Amino acid sequence: MPGGYSGGTALLCAHGLVKRFGAIVAVDDLSLDVRPGEIHAVIGPNGAGKTTAIAQLSGEMKADAGSVWFDGRDVTAFGADARARLGLARSFQITSLFHSFTAEDNVAMAIQARTGHSFRFWRNARRDPLLRAPARAMLDTVGLAGRAGARAGTLAHGEQRQLELAMALATTPKVLLLDEPMAGMGREESVRMIALLSELKGKVAILLVEHDMDAVFALADRISVLVYGRVIASGAPEAIRADAAVRDAYLGSAA
Repeated sequence: MPGGYSGGTALLCAHGLVKRFGAIVAVDDLSLDVRPGEIHAVIGPNGAGKTTAIAQLSGEMKADAGSVWFDGRDVTAFGADARARLGLARSFQITSLFHSFTAEDNVAMAIQARTGHSFRFWRNARRDPLLRAPARAMLDTVGLAGRAGARAGTLAHGEQRQLELAMALATTPKVLLLDEPMAGMGREESVRMIALLSELKGKVAILLVEHDMDAVFALADRISVLVYGRVIASGAPEAIRADAAVRDAYLGSAA
């Protein structure tokens, strides 16, 4: 890209991303960034390209055009694993839960992967205090300390989302990409997740894709509105709420 774009003070920056599926343009000249410690929410109607954008940012999907910069480095050619090693984590789709293992086991495995331990030695790792202590601490962070010994498959839906978040945080990410963390949750579960993400604010940068507008306006420092793969507005929550074009395109129908 001209000038060797580095994203300035942003930790994660997308510039001019494009993704086509045949004649359909899912992401159209998308540019946005995530700054240290902030929660940047991306909202928009179904089919707006939000999940495709996250897949391009995480490295799971190659962009047809444009670039992605992370922590001052051009990572456009990097795959998901390489970006994850640099500190870019995609929660809830990073890995499937091991339903027959306990919640603590699942987090310990995420820590094991981060530290480069081999899964071939998992039986020994289950007794390794270097993995178990931080796993329990991470479960405490997300409010699951009392469920450490429960098998992941027996956890309620909201608890499984909390566990997946604990696994993502266990990789010590610089930026978290969260795709619909409140999806399928009841009201009480959503309130707990909003409180948890609020506690993470300022500690880790988060790009949040979410349909729950209560959550978005409670959490976001900035909001970008995506319609037909393009950002039609980006700014502080108050400005987005007052934007007539945004209301016509999304917020009005969402309400």
